[in-house]
Amino acid sequence: MVNGARFHGSVTDATGLEDDDLVVETCITRTLPPALTLEHGLQSITQAVEELKFNPPCASSGVLRFQVAVPPSAKALNWFCSQPESSAVFPMFFLSKETISPTCKSLYLNKVRGVFGIGAAISFTNSICIPGGLSSTKRFLSNDSVLMSTYGFLDINFNTDLSSVKHKAGSFYFFIPLIELDEHEDISILAATLAWSDSCLCTFEQAIHSYESVLYQATSHFWPTTERCHSERVRAAIRKLNVVEDNTVQMAYTNGILLGRRDFEAHTMELLDHASEMAYTIQDRANINAVWASLIVEECFRLGLTYFCVAPGSRSSPLALAASAHPLVTCISCFDERSLAFHAIGYARGSQKAAVIITTSGTAVSNLFPAVVEASEDFVPLLVLSADRPPELQDCGANQSINQVNHFGSFIRFFFSLPPPTDQIPARMVLTTLDSAVHWATSSPIGPVHINCPFREPLDDCPQNWKSSCLEGLDTWRSNTEPFTKYIIVQHSYLCNTATRGQMEEVLEKIRRVNKGLLVVGAISAEDEVWAVLLMAKYLQWPVVADILSGIRLRELLSSSPEVEENILFVDYLDHALLSDSVRDLVQCDVIVQIGSRITSNRISQMLEKCFPCSYILVDNHPHRHDPSHFVTHRIQSSTIEFANILMKAQIPHRSRKWHYYLQALNMMVGQEISFHLSVEHSLSEPYIAHVISEALSAESALFIGNSMVIRDADMYGCNWTSDNHSVADMMLKTELPCTGILVAGNRGASGIDGLLSTAIGFAVGCNKRVLCVVGDISFLHDTNGLAILKQRMLRKPMTILVINNRGGAIFSLLPVADRTDPRVLNQYFYTSHNISIHRLCEAHGVKHLEVKTKMELHEALISSQKGDTDCIIEVESSIDSNATFHSYIRKFACRAAEHALGVISKLSPPESMSQGCHCKIQSISYSVYRIQLCAPPTSSALYHDRTVFYREGFILSLTLEDGSIGKQVAPLEISQENLLDVEEQLRFLFHVMKGVTINYFLPMLKSSFSSWIWKTLGIPVCSLFPSVRCGLEMAILNAIAMSHGSSLLNILYPLRERNEEKSENLASIRICALIDSSGTPEEVARIAVDLVEEGFTAIKIKVARRADPVEDAAVIQEVRKKVGCHIDLRVDANRNWTYEQAIKFGFLVKDYNLQYIEEPVQHESDIIRYCEESGLPVALDETIDNCPENPLNMLVKYNHHQIVALGSTILFLHGFLGTNEEWVPIMHAISGSARCISVDLPGHGATKIKNCGDDKAALRSLLSIEIIADLLLKLIEHVTPDEVTLVGYSMGARIALYMALKFSDKIEGAVILSGSPGLEDAVARKIRRAKDDSKARSIVTHGLQLFLNTWYSGGLWKSLRSHPYFNHIVVRRSVHDDLQGLAKVLSGLSPGRQPSLWEDLKHCKVPLMLVVGEKDEKFKRVAQKMWHEIGHDRDDAVSKLHQMVVVPSCGHAVHLENPLPIIRLVRQFMTSLRSVKLQEKGNVRDLLIYNQ
Repeated sequence: MVNGARFHGSVTDATGLEDDDLVVETCITRTLPPALTLEHGLQSITQAVEELKFNPPCASSGVLRFQVAVPPSAKALNWFCSQPESSAVFPMFFLSKETISPTCKSLYLNKVRGVFGIGAAISFTNSICIPGGLSSTKRFLSNDSVLMSTYGFLDINFNTDLSSVKHKAGSFYFFIPLIELDEHEDISILAATLAWSDSCLCTFEQAIHSYESVLYQATSHFWPTTERCHSERVRAAIRKLNVVEDNTVQMAYTNGILLGRRDFEAHTMELLDHASEMAYTIQDRANINAVWASLIVEECFRLGLTYFCVAPGSRSSPLALAASAHPLVTCISCFDERSLAFHAIGYARGSQKAAVIITTSGTAVSNLFPAVVEASEDFVPLLVLSADRPPELQDCGANQSINQVNHFGSFIRFFFSLPPPTDQIPARMVLTTLDSAVHWATSSPIGPVHINCPFREPLDDCPQNWKSSCLEGLDTWRSNTEPFTKYIIVQHSYLCNTATRGQMEEVLEKIRRVNKGLLVVGAISAEDEVWAVLLMAKYLQWPVVADILSGIRLRELLSSSPEVEENILFVDYLDHALLSDSVRDLVQCDVIVQIGSRITSNRISQMLEKCFPCSYILVDNHPHRHDPSHFVTHRIQSSTIEFANILMKAQIPHRSRKWHYYLQALNMMVGQEISFHLSVEHSLSEPYIAHVISEALSAESALFIGNSMVIRDADMYGCNWTSDNHSVADMMLKTELPCTGILVAGNRGASGIDGLLSTAIGFAVGCNKRVLCVVGDISFLHDTNGLAILKQRMLRKPMTILVINNRGGAIFSLLPVADRTDPRVLNQYFYTSHNISIHRLCEAHGVKHLEVKTKMELHEALISSQKGDTDCIIEVESSIDSNATFHSYIRKFACRAAEHALGVISKLSPPESMSQGCHCKIQSISYSVYRIQLCAPPTSSALYHDRTVFYREGFILSLTLEDGSIGKQVAPLEISQENLLDVEEQLRFLFHVMKGVTINYFLPMLKSSFSSWIWKTLGIPVCSLFPSVRCGLEMAILNAIAMSHGSSLLNILYPLRERNEEKSENLASIRICALIDSSGTPEEVARIAVDLVEEGFTAIKIKVARRADPVEDAAVIQEVRKKVGCHIDLRVDANRNWTYEQAIKFGFLVKDYNLQYIEEPVQHESDIIRYCEESGLPVALDETIDNCPENPLNMLVKYNHHQIVALGSTILFLHGFLGTNEEWVPIMHAISGSARCISVDLPGHGATKIKNCGDDKAALRSLLSIEIIADLLLKLIEHVTPDEVTLVGYSMGARIALYMALKFSDKIEGAVILSGSPGLEDAVARKIRRAKDDSKARSIVTHGLQLFLNTWYSGGLWKSLRSHPYFNHIVVRRSVHDDLQGLAKVLSGLSPGRQPSLWEDLKHCKVPLMLVVGEKDEKFKRVAQKMWHEIGHDRDDAVSKLHQMVVVPSCGHAVHLENPLPIIRLVRQFMTSLRSVKLQEKGNVRDLLIYNQ
């Protein structure tokens, strides 16, 4: 057993290697669809390898990797421990990922994640790569995927024949396993790697044979998913391997073998920490009590029960002493038996293993009763060992003696009262009793068991003679590590049981014939079952109603594509939608499948009951009747995984999705209404807390929810979340699943509020995650003794406890009793109001405490607590009355939203003739220009003192659907720094990308889902669209949808407006604001204001600060207020035109005229707060927010004047590797009004083919050098135009563009370099890059483009692109190339390792350059910064002044694909600056076209 370290760096120095000696293999990875179980994953890989055998690769060498996502629960350690002691397979290892004080006990205690590897696909030792065996060939592995790791040892000489390790500086032994299971927090990856090389004496056939041998052993000694994990496997493995600890050797792992410097940064991890073999010398026990107690503890350990909760007491001393003395069990204690018992329940929930509770006699046993009830009702395994007085002290008044026989009645699965320890009874009776009890506890129905253990004195280790004859028959037991009695359950296969198969076929037939199906997911306690539910939901494509305890109500969203997201519809806000009577009538299902027994929401339970009669299928792994409404028609006793396996093998047709879209629209509208009111409420409410707790969650987290109001709020208002980091699950599941689940637990067996804190702490120990616990104040106070357990912090990660303190039981305020009961009675007998200081309680127990009163404080506390390494209690202040009021408020608006949604649905029901259901296509889109003369200057711009005629210019947008069209004005808004040219470029781009896209008929009702539609359907970050363009686009779509239904937009959005009462109510509640200018006399402005009020306007905004003296503006305000009265809202807008002194002067004059606010009163942002404080007037911000650095539009303003455009320029667009000229077409369409745009397919790409003139590879490479490509493009330019051109290049195209700009400055006017580089300066780095690219080029020809693309885009450079909704489409487009041989030659010939370094040339650059990178592309941002420094941008010459560097927001390396709109504007502005400078040099400015706003 040795330490492990994360290896960052390379093990080989390539300086002395010649190019012919440096051979690099590229690992090609194929990702298979996610598997239901680990066994299914093995079958999937086996099938893929079998297909490969029938179609073997043609190359003489190569590396292939097959990987599949499997359920996330920890299995690697069990798999490793199941392998045989004698094996021909080398190596085998388990690498634990436990980083916080790992010990041997942690292997037995909870879920330890790690890596299991078996066999070596490739071995590396001292610059030698050995596929399958040792050789002297110098080959290296290049791997761009972050999912593939290499394992091994540094500074040692490893003799594989003798299995000996010798220290030798500079030596190493690394290998890539043939089969590997790598466990992450939210997903596990099963992988198989095949490597072959004829020159290394390992052919492809031999590689297959090695893989099959390893596969046979791995699968023949496999721990099945359905078999419960027991610690005896771990202990037996450590024992049989004769493990020795060696602190001088360190195991390392890294992502592939890299070339270059030899250095690494160690992050210590553990490889199976040392474990001394326990030699239990029973004969040495002091007395017979100690013998029996030791046997009980040891047998518990062998049965997998390694966590002992020990309550103090005298009569239980033998058991407590035996447990504390055992070297491999973990003991925890607490003075409160009730808290300790609930702690044991929490551990069992988290670990899926029973905990052992040891108590003394008397009422100590009775204190366990609430926990035993909870365990019984919620099927939690538990072993109670209660000490007792012997029979002679029963029923005779002996101290601390009660009747403990069948003490817990029907709430336990098994009871046995042992006799007092004696050597007259064979000791094996104790062992068989334990074996039987644990079998009952862990067999369906799982639950608590009780063994009563009477002890006579002595209770300590006082010596007392006893006969060893009682140990007869235990020799075999003492010589091994297995339980005395092994219970074997023979599972009857579903396929072999004719009766069961027939009954299941009936169920499957009902599912096949479903019209409106609903999948209801109740409480799920295991991560693998959450995984199974997600796969099942994807397969069924039914709407999903998920309970808060299901693990998928608060799910982590992945950056999946829109088509993947459409496969699963989560109806998260059905509870509040059911407040509407109309919704309750609408939601009628004919087949309901429920996974898990309990549902938190009462309204959903009532809705399900109302669906009866229907086919109601309940799936749970216990036999109990959980059917309070008595409507279950099919009760399936099965695990979720077993049921999912049967269901997913059946052919289930997908019916009409109209029902699906109805629920989607209803859910989204109600959800958005709830989210809106939660966010706009300034105070910190309890529903808001439930809404944002997901902010504190991550893949490493688990959630424990308390009872009463807390769990109901979480169920109603909880929301899903997105991780800031692109997780492994995000990479593996992007094309398969839209989300992953999270482990959630709660005590819902009896749903009491006792013991919740202790349960949560035990849950943290068992699940081995960072736990967030949310409870109410009464629940917290009910279990304050749990703080004593919290303080012990044994073998668990830090946890956060969020206490919602409303000084009582808030749930009663929402029940009918609150409406009909005197407040004094409510406070005393229902709320149980209190003034107890939670802070003082935490202080007394030495626990960190944070008090939260605002939303901001809550966010900060949640984030800081999750990053800390100590336990933390966050107390949130609340109020019972305000909480009840806000809940009522939310319910009212949610009900209105549901009613409104149904009204819109009725208006937007798609025509029956539409073949695409609820979707329609955009057939065409066009625009025309308008120009209208105004009688006064626009109020949103400054005064034009030199003009007498004013115009409003804009566009009429026409969007045509399959059956109609509508027009909508698109006008530039000066306050957003737009102009006609900006808007027209974006419109041109949109017209190209929008042709043929689909629109959901329900889009008008989904509010902010327009932003989602723009991003997911068009692939455009919403922030990059100009406000006027977005407004026009949305209104055109809305009106087109309304026209297609023969209605108006107003009728669609407000279907109930015909009712005059509601119309009047709505109009009265809306403040309609008029905007007027103050340029006239006070009387004239006041007259205009009065006319507007009479027209129905209830608010007026007046433009001020356009006169020389603010006194004149103040006179206007005073007159307007006098004329319109006090009931009209009066606002003013100064547009930042006043100095601080002028604004103060105005404010003093109008402070008594009830201004609602003054907008942007001062010129300088630094004066805003001072102005508020001195004037006392409310201030509104507009331009200040627009000018915030986070706004991408304002970041682009710093470039050249947007009113000047150059005509007649030519732009040549150059794509990157794997791209084609087609990827530039949308951008070219947008810019075509300003310049002549040309794009070409570079050699080997698209339809361009390279003529093969021979077999000489060296000659081919020379023909495809960057110099030759640049010469070819130069000839093309000379053929197209005699003038200079501007180059726009991306990635490989950017390197070509930069080369041409530096070498052909007389022909290149300027160059826009997108994610480009001048090449590599270091000779060794260039050598390595050449070898890598040559290897990748070979893999294109050998394995085909599709497999190559999967590997290419798994690299870290494409992390941002993988999250783009168009990612799948981009990859598909890049798989269409006519000349794979040519493509491979381009990759090799244009490698950065072969092109000349241009860093020195940059210092003498004569052509203006614009360097553009994405903000998420850290690597190329560093390159661009260095280029920016080298080109001398600060020199005082004309060219240097034109150099620009821009970081484009919301994108990564593929900047022109991820966020194209800023690129359009940047290119046009760059062109304008080039042309303007050139014309100024010639003294000719007449060719400039000036656009006036």
